[in-house]
Amino acid sequence: MSNKRLAAMIGGCLAIVIAVAGVAAFPPAAGGSNADGVFHIDIIPQTPELIDGEDIFKYSIAGQQFVFLVTVTDEGQLSGLPVTISAKATGADVVIYQQNILPGQVAEVFVTPGQKSIGKTIKVTITGTQGKLRDKEVVKFIVAEGEDDRAEYAAELLDRFVSWFAANQTELGITEATAWNGTMVSPVWLVVSHYLFFSTEWEVHIYWHIMVAPYDWARIDLRHRFDELAPSYSFEISSLTATDLPIPIEVPEAVWR
Repeated sequence: MSNKRLAAMIGGCLAIVIAVAGVAAFPPAAGGSNADGVFHIDIIPQTPELIDGEDIFKYSIAGQQFVFLVTVTDEGQLSGLPVTISAKATGADVVIYQQNILPGQVAEVFVTPGQKSIGKTIKVTITGTQGKLRDKEVVKFIVAEGEDDRAEYAAELLDRFVSWFAANQTELGITEATAWNGTMVSPVWLVVSHYLFFSTEWEVHIYWHIMVAPYDWARIDLRHRFDELAPSYSFEISSLTATDLPIPIEVPEAVWR
């Protein structure tokens, strides 16, 4: 074999090796999708949820906020760069808080359906983007017919807990001067009513048992916004008519939606 032919063969092999190495170092962008698993977004709650082979949906009502929590899972290649969260929904307004997140941080996606969405399913597309990479999840909830008839009583219950927090749980930083925005959740639940309140720092889930004493309890869960996925404090008034004071109770493992 001549030296020229041998050199040509060696050169061809080197070219193939270099080409393969180039593909490994710079994988195709797949249209900008997150096909190489650099990061993934995770959403709470997942709705619908597959239970016993059936899709089970969460519900909201027109004018009320359905709040999704979004986190990002790092596959080891984020290098400290944040993921930007965006969302869109047909028939609903969308507002995002803490739009740029790193692992361990939480974005909140508030989706508010309009009157024309009553009886329909709202499709929410939530996307995480980092440079040319992105990951996308789709969640859905149903808009039930109804109105918010729980706001006034929920606010009264919140005041009872807040006055006690201000005197006995000062580390929370919650006082009578703390401003709150509220929204009804789980509108199809009847025996137990649920309501969410948001301050700049806390998400509060208040729920109460619609029964006579001594079964007329009220409970409250507190989740620290933007860095917690589940509550870190829970308290109960064992009987509302007996004017019991709040006591600590076991903290739920998951946030209520």
